[in-house]
Amino acid sequence: MKTVPLVLSLLMPFVLMACGGAPRDEMPETGAEARERAVEANVARQRTGAEIQDRISNRIVRAEYTCINGERLSVVFDNPREMATVRMLDGTAVDLRQTRAADGIWYRSSQYDLRGVGRDATWTAPERDPTTCTALS
Repeated sequence: MKTVPLVLSLLMPFVLMACGGAPRDEMPETGAEARERAVEANVARQRTGAEIQDRISNRIVRAEYTCINGERLSVVFDNPREMATVRMLDGTAVDLRQTRAADGIWYRSSQYDLRGVGRDATWTAPERDPTTCTALS
């Protein structure tokens, strides 16, 4: 009865090699090596546009904006909750709700508004003229 486990343990490396399993010392050590191996094995694939959009719409995105009036905004877009938190240099933070926009983004509250397309946005705050802002890369 003890010979069955012994025989199986002796045969296991051959079974693994027959199935394509690589010995431990041939495993990739870095992400680049793993990616290269996946490309060579033709199992690497690019994400589709729908998969990329799904990742963006289901996560939190942070952006920093500089505005032509000298303001600097730090914005956290909470896509699952459909809101954004805008923090200004003076420490003031405001929560904005996402609103449907024909193109780009639009977040607003009763007094504040952030609209934009691509890297460009317009920030509107009480007692100030709307200002044009650009997201930093």
